[in-house]
Amino acid sequence: MVSPRTPFRRNAARTTLLLGPACALALSGALLASPAHAAPTAPASSPVAESASAITSDLRTGDTGDQVTALQERLSELGYWIDGVDGQFGMHTEHAVIALQKAAGIDRDGIVGPATRAALAEGTVPTPTSSGTAVEIDLERQLLLVVVDGELNSVIHTSTGSGQPYEGSDGDERIATTPEGTFAVFRGVDSWDPGPYGALYRPKYFNGGIAVHGYPSVPAQPASKGCARVSLAAMDWLWEQGHLEEHATVVVR
Repeated sequence: MVSPRTPFRRNAARTTLLLGPACALALSGALLASPAHAAPTAPASSPVAESASAITSDLRTGDTGDQVTALQERLSELGYWIDGVDGQFGMHTEHAVIALQKAAGIDRDGIVGPATRAALAEGTVPTPTSSGTAVEIDLERQLLLVVVDGELNSVIHTSTGSGQPYEGSDGDERIATTPEGTFAVFRGVDSWDPGPYGALYRPKYFNGGIAVHGYPSVPAQPASKGCARVSLAAMDWLWEQGHLEEHATVVVR
C-alpha cells in the first residue's frame, strides 16, 4: 500500500449545517470537527500467521493492548483500511472489523468474536471485478474497494442509498438509491460542501449529485440518500492517495 502524505487537517464550521447534494441528513455543527488521525500503517515485519493467531480474546470498542494491536496489524495485512496501528480499539478499528464482517457474510456488529476471528485467520477479503484501476462500490456488501491494476489495494467500510422514500427538495417523493454503473469523477470539493440534504465532507462527485464523501456517521447498513459515505479520516486518505482524482473510474455494482 502506498504510504500516505501528511494527513489533511480542517477546522469545520460550528454552525447548523445547510444540507448537501443527494446524500445526507443535517447534523449539528458540533459533529463536524475534522478528524485528528494518524497515517495508516501496515507493519512489514509482522508475519501474517503470527498476527492472526495472536488474537484469542473477544475484542470491542474501548479495548486496548497487545490483542488490539495484533487485530489492527492483521486487518492492515489483509487490506482493510485502518487509521493507524495504536493498540486502541476506536471507531476506525470498529469500521475495519465491520468491513471484514461484511466481506465474510457474518453479523455486522463490530465485535471480534469467534466468527470474526475465523475470518481473520482465513484471510477473508472481497474480490474486485475491475481489471484496471478503479474505486468499486459493492452495494450488496456495503464495501468500497480501491483497485489498482486489477489488484485489491484497500477495503473501506461504506454506507450507500437506504432504499427508503424521502421528500426531494422539489417536494416530490424519491427513493434513496445509489444507481449501478460505471462512472468517472468529475468534481471534488476540498471542504464541507453544503446543499439541500446535508453537508458532505470533501466530496468526490461521480454521478450528478451523488458522491463518495466523508460523514460523521457510517452505519453498518445502507443509510444515505444515494451517496457512498465513509469516515472523515478515510475520505482524507482517499484524497491524499489520489484514488478519486478527476476522471477516476467509479464502478457501482
